[in-house]
Amino acid sequence: MALRKRSPAPAVTYQREPSGGTAAVVAVLSIAVFMSSLDLFIVNLAFPSIGAEYAGAELGSLSWILNAYTIVFAAVLVPAGRWADRVGRRRALVVGLAVFTGGSLLCGLAPGVGWLVAARTVQAVGAGVMVPASLSLLLAVVPQEQRARALGSWSALGALGAALGPVIGGALVEIGWRWVFWVNLPVGVVAILLALRLVPESRDEARGSRPDVRGAVFLALAVGLIAAALVETADWGWASVRVLGLLLAAALCAGAVVARSFRHPAPVLEVGLFRSRTFSGASAASVLYYAAFGAFLLNTVEFLTTVWGYTALQAGLAIAPGPLMVLPFARLVAPRLIPLLGGVGRVAALGCGVGAVAQVLWLTLLQVESAYVTHLLPAQLLGGAGVGLAIPSLLGAGSAGLPVGSLGTGSGILNMARQVGTVLGVAALVAALTVPAPDPLTAFRHGIALIIAFFVAAGVVCVALLARRIAPAAVTLSPPRPLDVGADTADRVVERP
Repeated sequence: MALRKRSPAPAVTYQREPSGGTAAVVAVLSIAVFMSSLDLFIVNLAFPSIGAEYAGAELGSLSWILNAYTIVFAAVLVPAGRWADRVGRRRALVVGLAVFTGGSLLCGLAPGVGWLVAARTVQAVGAGVMVPASLSLLLAVVPQEQRARALGSWSALGALGAALGPVIGGALVEIGWRWVFWVNLPVGVVAILLALRLVPESRDEARGSRPDVRGAVFLALAVGLIAAALVETADWGWASVRVLGLLLAAALCAGAVVARSFRHPAPVLEVGLFRSRTFSGASAASVLYYAAFGAFLLNTVEFLTTVWGYTALQAGLAIAPGPLMVLPFARLVAPRLIPLLGGVGRVAALGCGVGAVAQVLWLTLLQVESAYVTHLLPAQLLGGAGVGLAIPSLLGAGSAGLPVGSLGTGSGILNMARQVGTVLGVAALVAALTVPAPDPLTAFRHGIALIIAFFVAAGVVCVALLARRIAPAAVTLSPPRPLDVGADTADRVVERP
């Protein structure tokens, strides 16, 4: 399909080449996404300890320790990506790391749930700044022939961080739940020093408009109001005036985001990017996939600690085999499947399907008596393989056709979709788990059915929008390059002889 006439490339400047080599730069940039993803779910196994210290805190209120982080993270991503394009991506990365590290310190010092939620928002602002800066730096700095592998490593480490959250959290809770946050302090300091020393600066001189901060606030309100409605449905009821009022307010805020996106020169949602079938499909599939992923992790943690009576450390170790599957499938299996299946979108669809099958297996084997090796472990291993196939493929499909001048913005939107999905999945799961049930397993069965539905829906979107077949050759993701964002950039994949 012929693209419309390309616009001239915006002025993107680079101050110097990587001083420590490309591999070192990718490693430093991957620290940022690993830390931010880790803190999405590292608090899950700390909920019982936090609830015990802060008397009266229930799952609904504790879920806001996770949701507040995710909502603010999602809202900050795109404005932060635009800001990084304007002021310098390395500078934004360092600022984000500093804010995230400072927020982690405040989380560990929090005297109550309210203070902890507030400190998590500070932490989320830092994460929202450093993640799009790190991805846009990777796409801008890494040479074309190394970009596909670097992108796979970056996204796989992000997935690994999310999956390892409960594992590391379970181990640290044995010391004290505050160490769940304080563990970020030395890592953050080291990451800042390495970024200043090894990562070259880059910026887009053409970006003159200020980011739409008001639109970001409307986005945070929209997602937060939907999450609040889902969390409170068990107490208020779906048809209650309060729930309907929250949903109406969320719809109005979402409408304001869309309206401002058509008028603002630097909107939260750059409408032109969504004219690409690949970008819009990857964004939609990411929302659904991460809804399943977030709900899956919380559902598993709650089941292990409440039904099987595992300690935080035991639950973390029980989850560990799944994350161990992520890197080998992301780095070794997924790249080989792209030419065999005929496109990165088909690999993403396969990953969604594998995740759904893993949950069907777990639903079939679910029982009150603990039987880890024969019941949970197979589902964990299969689910980890699905994560390794799906997450890098979704990010690769969405990033492949981004214009050079929209690296920060586009990567911010893709990551925003992931965080929005996580919020909605966690909130929906809390609603499912808090509904009165006749026996301990019924609520968790409802939760698993919800997770399966999210995985299947994500797979359907991948098949519909991302699974266009390409010639079976040695396939790599093409580098971002200038193009008319109104053109159809579906399957921006190139075949290399």
